[in-house]
Amino acid sequence: MALRRELANHDHIHRLVIIADADGWEVREEEDAMVIHRVHRSDWHRVEIDVRLFDVKAMGLKRAGWSEH
Repeated sequence: MALRRELANHDHIHRLVIIADADGWEVREEEDAMVIHRVHRSDWHRVEIDVRLFDVKAMGLKRAGWSEH
């Protein structure tokens, strides 16, 4: 299972990637080609918190002119 959310502004991309593995979930936040945050979670509720935090960041980016892809 993988979840991917992506926002774009001109040539820039900001994304959240969640990948399930045998031990839980890898949560990555990326800007363009650079990983700015990576963590492994074994508790789905922690992943939900990461998603909500990204939602808040995404709202700010959308107000600044970014669009979801």
